[in-house]
Amino acid sequence: MRSRIAAIILSLIITFTTATLLATPALATGVYEMPNLTPDSWVVDEGEIISRTTKGKISSILGELAQKTGNEVRFVTVHRLDYGETPESFTQKLLEKWFPSSEARANQTILMIDTVSNGIAILTGDKVKSVMSDDIAQSVAFETFLAPLRDGDKYNQAFLDASDRLVAVLSGQPDPGPPQIIEKVEGSTFTKAEDTEKQRGNATAWVIGLLIAATVIPMATYYLYQVNQPSSSDS
Repeated sequence: MRSRIAAIILSLIITFTTATLLATPALATGVYEMPNLTPDSWVVDEGEIISRTTKGKISSILGELAQKTGNEVRFVTVHRLDYGETPESFTQKLLEKWFPSSEARANQTILMIDTVSNGIAILTGDKVKSVMSDDIAQSVAFETFLAPLRDGDKYNQAFLDASDRLVAVLSGQPDPGPPQIIEKVEGSTFTKAEDTEKQRGNATAWVIGLLIAATVIPMATYYLYQVNQPSSSDS
């Protein structure tokens, strides 16, 4: 009987642990987990969605822009934001982390995307605003950048299109404007607010499950140890 009970408990532990490890969502990214910025870091792809070729093209374009105009652009991707964090709040904190002083932030532009919800934010420094208005910056993020994503999550094309328009505007050239967008009823990749909350709720449930597992597994292990110990009558 003891052996049967031990086998059942061990089977439950293995099943629960395996399911938890396979189904637990990727850990969220906080601003303090982002790497420190180096002078030649133009693309910080923590979400791992940009190809090496695209990174090389963008880095070359943005590096040349910085040398010619002093305006610096960074593209940032993360897989999932911390609970309660928004793309705007995350990007603001990241801007302040990488460029602590207002003078250092003056000529900076950061465009970021959370790849789980396709949430986007773009922030610009004070000097940038004199060349590129907030309206144009928002158009770059929510029209130029999003257009390829509506057509099948074409992230590489989205970053290339956004970099081309940003470079044109920040170089003092006429704004080429957003692309013509053909609305599609089906196949949208963008998450509604209620869906995002549901995803966050699921993540919370898995965290609670892990905490329960962390409590149950040691207790079950101790029980198995006890039931497999020889009784005093067997000695």
